[in-house]
Amino acid sequence: MAATRRLSHSVAVITINNPPVNALSSSVRHGLVKEFGEASKDPSVKAIVLSGASGKFSAGADIREFSTSAMKTVSLEDINATIEASRKPVVAAIEGVALGGGLELALACHYRVANAQSRVGLPEVLIGILPAAGGTQRLPRLIGVPAALDVIVRGRHVPATEALQLGIVDEVVQGNVVDAAVQLARKVVGRDLDKRRLSINHVPSNPNMEYFLDTAVEKAKKQFRGAQAPIACIEAVRASVQKPYHHGIEKERQLFLSLWATGQPQAQQYAFFSERNVGKWTHPSGGRWDNVKPKPVRTAAVIGLGTMGRGIVTSLAKANIPVIALEQDAQQLETGKKAVNALLEREAEKLVKQGLTPAATLASVCFTLDFAELSAVDLVIEAVYENMKLKKEIFSKLSSVCKPDAFLCTNTSGLDIDEIASVTNHPDLVIGTHFFSPANIMRLLEVVRGHQTSLTTIATAMNLGKILGKVAVLVGNCPLFVGNRLLGPYLEQANYLLEDGCYPEDVDKVLEDFGFAMGPFRMMDLAGLDVGWRSRMEKGLTGNKVPPGTPARQRQGYRYSPLPDMLCEIGRYGQKAGKGWYQYEKPGGRFAQPDPWVKDFLQKYRETHQIRPRPVNPELILERCLYALINEGFRVLEDGIASGPEDIDVIYNNGYGFPKHRGGIMYHASTLGVAKVLDVLDTYYRENPDVPSMKPAFLLKKLAAVGGPPLKEWRTQVGSLVNKL
Repeated sequence: MAATRRLSHSVAVITINNPPVNALSSSVRHGLVKEFGEASKDPSVKAIVLSGASGKFSAGADIREFSTSAMKTVSLEDINATIEASRKPVVAAIEGVALGGGLELALACHYRVANAQSRVGLPEVLIGILPAAGGTQRLPRLIGVPAALDVIVRGRHVPATEALQLGIVDEVVQGNVVDAAVQLARKVVGRDLDKRRLSINHVPSNPNMEYFLDTAVEKAKKQFRGAQAPIACIEAVRASVQKPYHHGIEKERQLFLSLWATGQPQAQQYAFFSERNVGKWTHPSGGRWDNVKPKPVRTAAVIGLGTMGRGIVTSLAKANIPVIALEQDAQQLETGKKAVNALLEREAEKLVKQGLTPAATLASVCFTLDFAELSAVDLVIEAVYENMKLKKEIFSKLSSVCKPDAFLCTNTSGLDIDEIASVTNHPDLVIGTHFFSPANIMRLLEVVRGHQTSLTTIATAMNLGKILGKVAVLVGNCPLFVGNRLLGPYLEQANYLLEDGCYPEDVDKVLEDFGFAMGPFRMMDLAGLDVGWRSRMEKGLTGNKVPPGTPARQRQGYRYSPLPDMLCEIGRYGQKAGKGWYQYEKPGGRFAQPDPWVKDFLQKYRETHQIRPRPVNPELILERCLYALINEGFRVLEDGIASGPEDIDVIYNNGYGFPKHRGGIMYHASTLGVAKVLDVLDTYYRENPDVPSMKPAFLLKKLAAVGGPPLKEWRTQVGSLVNKL
C-alpha cells in the first residue's frame, strides 16, 4: 500500500511507502487522505506521526505526473491544509530526505523531528518550477524571508543540523527518528496548536522588505540569465509578505501555471531525466556495461598534482577512498601537497558545520615520488599535462609497477585512448576519465572507452563517477571526445564574427543573454588562450605557412582565423596574464573589461586583410554559434561517439555552461525545429564553402526529411536513424 498506519502508545504512525524515494504520487496522496482521515476520527488516537519507509521521508512529487490527469486528483496542498487544521498534533519524522513536496508536507505538520543525517529542501527551481503546495508561503512564515529565499531560490539541500539552526525542524536526533517523533507527539498532546499552524501566522516583519525583494529579483536576473523559475519563486515569497495565506497560495498556483507555459520546466525536466538516462549504453558487441558488476575501488592513486590532479585527489578523499598522490620532483610534490591539504581543510570545515566528523568522512592522502608505492592500488588516474609522449611513458611504467588487474585511467581532454593503452600489458583495463576543472567541484565526468576497453572497466569507471558524486557520461574515442569536439566549431564561429565586424563583448553578451554561464571570449580568457594555442601549434595550424597569393585568412583550403594566435604571440594569454580578449585589474584578476587595444587591433586586422565589416545583429550571432554546436552534435551522433542526444546535452549542461532551462544543445535543436536548423546551416555553408564545419550533417538532413521527431520520441528516432547510417 502507498500509505500504512499503525498505533504506538496512542499515536498513529502513518508511513509513506512508495519506493524508491517515497514520491508523493496520486496513489500516495489518496492513501494519505484515507489513513489520516481514519486516524483523525479514531478516539484512541491522541496524536499522529508522519514518516517514510526505507529510511526516506519523501523526495517530493512524482515528476512524471506533472503533465498528466493524475495532477487533477486530490492535491498535496489540500492534504497539507487538512493536516495543519488537525485538532490532534501531527509530527513529521524526517529521515533521509524531505525534499520539495516532502518538505511541504512536513511544514504542514505541527512539529518536525529529523535524523542527524537527513536533508531537507525545496529544490523545485532546479526543474524549472516553484514549490506549489504552500512551500513559498509556509517557509517564510517559519524562518523569515531572507533565509527562506536562500533555500528556495538556490534549491539547495539543507543538512539537518543547519535546518535546526534555521528553525525548519524542532529536534535533531541520532537514533530512531520515528521513536523520537512518537515521544514528542505524546508530550504535546493537549497543547494549543494555533502557534504551530503556519498558515494563520504572519511573516516576520522587516521595514526594508520591498527593497530587499526588488534587489533579490535583480540579482536573480543576473545570476540565472533567462531562467524564469528563480524570479517566480521570489514573487511567490513576496506574496507571502503582502497577502493573506489563501491569497498567497493562489498567487503560488498562478505562477506555477505561468512557468509551465514558458516551456522551461519541460526543458529542465528533460535535462533532469537525461542525467539518469546517460548510463544506458550498449556496447557494439551487444553487451551492456550497466549489466556488468563493477569492481570495488578501495584504494586509488593520482599522478600529477597540477590544478586537475589536486581536484581529483580531493574528490577521491571526499568519497572516502584513500589516495596516493605522486609527483615527479620534490618541489612540485610539496607545492601540490600544500594545495591539496588546503582544499581538504575547506572540506573539513564544511563537514564540521554539518555536524559531521571529518576524520570519519575524508580518506587519507599520502604523497610520494616513488612509483613503487602504487603497486597495490586498485585504480590509477593519470593527470599530467596533455602530451602523448609523456602519457605513454607513464602508462608503460604503470603497466610494469601496478598489479595486473589495476584499472589505469587517463585524465586526457582529447588524446587517443587506444594509443595510450597500446603501451600497456592490459589495454582492456585502460579508460579515459576526463574530469572538468575544478575537479572537486564540477559535476561532469566524460568516461572515454577505447577499442579494447572491457565492459568491467567501463562499469567500474562509471560507478566511480557515481561514488564521486559526478554525472558520468560514456563516450567513444575520437579526437577531443564530445565536449571539446563541439567546442571547436563554436569558438571558430566566435572568431569569425570578430573578423566580420563584432567585438568580444558583443558576442559574449548575446550568448550570456541566451543563458550561457560565460560567453566564448570570457571563457577563453578564463581557460588561458595559450592552451588552445599550444594545441594548434602541435597540429601545424599556426605560423606563416600560407602559399603566396592565398588570402591570409585561409589555410589549406578552409578558413582559419589567426586572431587568438596573434594575441598569444604577444603574451595576451587571458586572466593569468591580466589581458587577453579583455583587460583585467591585474594578472589573475577576474573582472573583465572591454579593452580599447583589442578594438584597435581588430580594426587594423580588418583593414590589413581588406575585410569589410558586415552588419551582424544579435540573432545572427546566436544562430552562427549555436548552430555550429548543434551541427557538430549531429556529427558526433553519426560517428557513434555519443549513444544519444541526451549524452551531448548532459555534457554541455554540466561541463560547458549551457543553460539547463533550455534543456541542452540537442533538445534546443528539436524545439527550434530541425528543418529550420538545416535551412540556416545550408544557407551559411553555400555562402561560406571555406567553413566545412557548417556543412549540414547527414543525420540532420535525414531527420529533417522525415519531419523531425516530437520531443518524446527524440532519442528513439535519432537512434533509429543512426543505426541505419
